[in-house]
Amino acid sequence: MALRLGTVTTVVASSAAAARDILQRHDAAFSGRFVLDGTHVSAHYTHSMVWLPASSPRWRALRKVRSGELFAPHRLDMHQSLRQEKVHQLVSHVAQLARESAPVHVGRLAFTTALNLLSSTIFSTDLADLDDRHVKPGEFESVLAELNVTVGLPNLSDFIPEVAWLDLQGVRRRIEGLFQRLHAMMDEHIELHMRARAAGEPTKKNFLDVLLDYRNTDDNQGFERQTLLKLLSDLFSAGTDTSSATVEWAMAELLLNPSSMSRARQELDQVIGSKEQVEESDIGQLKYLQAIVKETFRLHPPAPFLLPHVAETTTQVQGYTIPKGTRLLVNVWAIGHDGKVWPEPEKFMPERFLEKEVDFKGRDFELLPFGSGRRMCPGTPLAVRIVHLMLASLLHRFKWKLPVDVEKKGLDMTERLGVNLSMATPLEAIATPV
Repeated sequence: MALRLGTVTTVVASSAAAARDILQRHDAAFSGRFVLDGTHVSAHYTHSMVWLPASSPRWRALRKVRSGELFAPHRLDMHQSLRQEKVHQLVSHVAQLARESAPVHVGRLAFTTALNLLSSTIFSTDLADLDDRHVKPGEFESVLAELNVTVGLPNLSDFIPEVAWLDLQGVRRRIEGLFQRLHAMMDEHIELHMRARAAGEPTKKNFLDVLLDYRNTDDNQGFERQTLLKLLSDLFSAGTDTSSATVEWAMAELLLNPSSMSRARQELDQVIGSKEQVEESDIGQLKYLQAIVKETFRLHPPAPFLLPHVAETTTQVQGYTIPKGTRLLVNVWAIGHDGKVWPEPEKFMPERFLEKEVDFKGRDFELLPFGSGRRMCPGTPLAVRIVHLMLASLLHRFKWKLPVDVEKKGLDMTERLGVNLSMATPLEAIATPV
């Protein structure tokens, strides 16, 4: 489907076949990235793998360090015990809430857990407090949440570039202020880390150490301080909302579908048994849990659209000519709700993934929560581990129900549109230890 959005020609791919053509068959031709106006602040787009041209040396260097180092299997395995520790802290906090008969703010706690998991992996320290009843959300936490909302706002400057310099909605100014606050906080941690290294203190072999070591290699491609700040900004903004929103949606769907909740718990009882804690090594045996996560990605993808691509050359796709410079959007939400591919697409049915082999790693275009091709999200391996471990642990240790007032009026499943697809009304649930 071709649209004229403002002064920009945009092609929207809303089927698996069209997505395959754009992301696989013509991957190189459509590997360009449309740079959102808000990311021009502080020249963010010139240092960010998300927005850099895929042909640039810096993009290739960033891709190499993210895929080959930060998110490589051996590196993720090194930090497995850290993920277990953070999820154990989550479970302990939920247990405390259960003893007090207090509701669990599922998305909020999942967000905080994901943030602390990332900050511990990157800086070897926590940046947020799970107990938000007595402690206001921290500065880092608040900035990240606001940044993810603001970047997702429809911005007139992106549809009529001729007036972008006016910043009519003030989006660029808001993003600039948020980036300044975020970078200042991260800069403190980087500076402390660099001083410790200069003083000869033992390195902690966290993500920041890996990145600082990479700066000293011959192929660092201008990996200066600003590039480091932008890379960390991308890691935090992408790695918190995506994981927490998926856990929240999955819990909401399970609360509305008690038979699925029961089947998931039965599987956990069979595989985990009396063990107190679910381990990452258990996830491969939890086939129904994996199906729940896939079904959640299908119904509620992390983002309704993949970030916009741009045609680098004029290309023929399915009999249509797509001129150079055309903006391309892949409608992940529409693909996941296509009745030709998914029977009863609005229904939550994890069983459908037990009957057919469909994965979300970019090879099956019916399910594309993280994209595909060279522009696929490089943090997918970490996000997948976090989501499965958090969800399995919450289901294994607790029985869940909705608060009485929510059960009476019905759970609000309205989606809030933004850079991430989150619940408009945050999910609250009552946990009972088992």
